[in-house]
Amino acid sequence: MLKVEYHGHSCVQLSDGEHSLIIDPFLTDNPSAIVKPKSIRVQHVLLTHAHADHIQNAVEIAKANDATLIAIHELATYMSWQGIKVRDMNIGGRLSLGFAELQMVQAFHSSGIIDHSKQEIIYAGMPAGFIIRWNGHSILHAGDTNLFLDMKLIGERNSIDLAFLPIGDLFTMGPEDAAVAAEWLQAKQVVPVHYNTFELIQQDGASFVDMLKSRGIQGNVMRPGEHITL
Repeated sequence: MLKVEYHGHSCVQLSDGEHSLIIDPFLTDNPSAIVKPKSIRVQHVLLTHAHADHIQNAVEIAKANDATLIAIHELATYMSWQGIKVRDMNIGGRLSLGFAELQMVQAFHSSGIIDHSKQEIIYAGMPAGFIIRWNGHSILHAGDTNLFLDMKLIGERNSIDLAFLPIGDLFTMGPEDAAVAAEWLQAKQVVPVHYNTFELIQQDGASFVDMLKSRGIQGNVMRPGEHITL
């Protein structure tokens, strides 16, 4: 059994009871999150890209758990300078965790660490998504992305049981494009993420699920703190 828990925004935690990983931990300044970073217990922290609303609590959680952070090469290198264990990889590559396998896939977005006090932006590599193969299931966390044609290729080459897709618009694709993405990815189940955290990305998750239903795709609106099992 694989437990899939949603912590709000784009933060997702997966666990089989013995092993656990978290993706894009953004909890402290996430108004929808109901868990605190200190309560997270994981062995791995995955980052899709370097924006603050995806990495805010990554170092804190990694240090508290002696966990290994996994990200694209440039971001992993930057995070290693914060005194944590890292594994770097790049788009198209695969990494075995023993209990699960990761594959990094492309996303179309931007990625950088912004230091407002110095008015500097640190390049942090390309944005990405992850396909996580675990206990016979394939889960896609698309990261922040727009709609792109190679989603068809990802869907053709992978049997995706569950996909987390951003629908917030403005900074990512909106609901209409995300519904097309779900269709191209041939995902058996889709959970919308990266919406309603802030005023600028307000969307109706239920309407998105209805849009999926009209395409013959199962959608599931998860509230922060809720979980499903695969």
